[in-house]
Amino acid sequence: MAVTRLAILGSTGSIGRQALEVVQAHPDRLRVTRAGHRGDDLVALATADDVDLVLVATPGVAGLDATIAALEAGKRVALANKEVLVVGGHLVRYLCGGAGDRLRPIDSEHCALWQCLAGVDPSRVARITLTASGGPFRDLPLDELAAVTPERALRHPTWRMGPKVTVDSATLVNKAYEVIEAHWLYGVPYERIGVVIHPESVVHALVELVDGSVIAQLAEPDMRLPIQYALLWEHAPSPARRLDLERPLQLGFRGAPDTRRYPSFDVVLSAARSGDTRALIGVSAADEVAVERFLSGELPFGGIADVLRRGAAIARGPDGGAAPSLAEIHAIDRAARLALSDAAVALG
Repeated sequence: MAVTRLAILGSTGSIGRQALEVVQAHPDRLRVTRAGHRGDDLVALATADDVDLVLVATPGVAGLDATIAALEAGKRVALANKEVLVVGGHLVRYLCGGAGDRLRPIDSEHCALWQCLAGVDPSRVARITLTASGGPFRDLPLDELAAVTPERALRHPTWRMGPKVTVDSATLVNKAYEVIEAHWLYGVPYERIGVVIHPESVVHALVELVDGSVIAQLAEPDMRLPIQYALLWEHAPSPARRLDLERPLQLGFRGAPDTRRYPSFDVVLSAARSGDTRALIGVSAADEVAVERFLSGELPFGGIADVLRRGAAIARGPDGGAAPSLAEIHAIDRAARLALSDAAVALG
């Protein structure tokens, strides 16, 4: 079996480090030939001749150019960057048609969806559902949310992730992003994509068929499992923790997210459902700004949703729906960040 030559973009982050564990577990099948961090020439790494598969794990919009360049160069892409599809899903889908061998999702939910949908006629799918842990504040009284600290927000109850994604999990921005990803990866309209709170993070996604039966994927909350599946594109022995079905296991589903607890979730999905990609670019830029300010103590937790609303309003297009080019995406992103950094923008 041929060895897959791998480029890891974002090699020092949580996903990059866990990917290296997977590579070490399969030295006969995987070899890292290129690795870089945010700020390196990621496009050059992604299009190098000695690369077959590009793992895009750089945070934010920084991963978009490398993803597009890799696909245009005929590479396979294992995608662990949510913002790539949030702001540029239309460009990515045009190049590869969505999830598959050329575009391999690393999010545990989308890896789970891929497995649940294997061999299923798309016309027989009634609805897909993503699960959300609810983050560290799912049981906190609503009147205490506005005053939570960065230290508390970074204590995720089930997943081991970087600070940006961990805060996005606390606000459920990450889950709204995953709804958008599912739309582009699987071609499912937003009205047929649901989200339910599932604190145990053992069920990662569910697919309801037209007859009412439901297919679910279960696994321990260990990112090495979806990372390995994306890199090998098949099931194989893994360093990830195994789910022990002989021990007592309680699985809870608490219904859809309460938008009073997760207002940022509602802001992102409202922008997505509007069909205005420009508004989503503004939301993505605003989220990076807001999370950075929150972690530095400049913005209260309760002010994050307000910054996202401003980002959407700043970037919203006059035509309400024309899909921007790659250059336009970057221009809109820069303009939104500049506007949000203006001293006149209140910090919430």
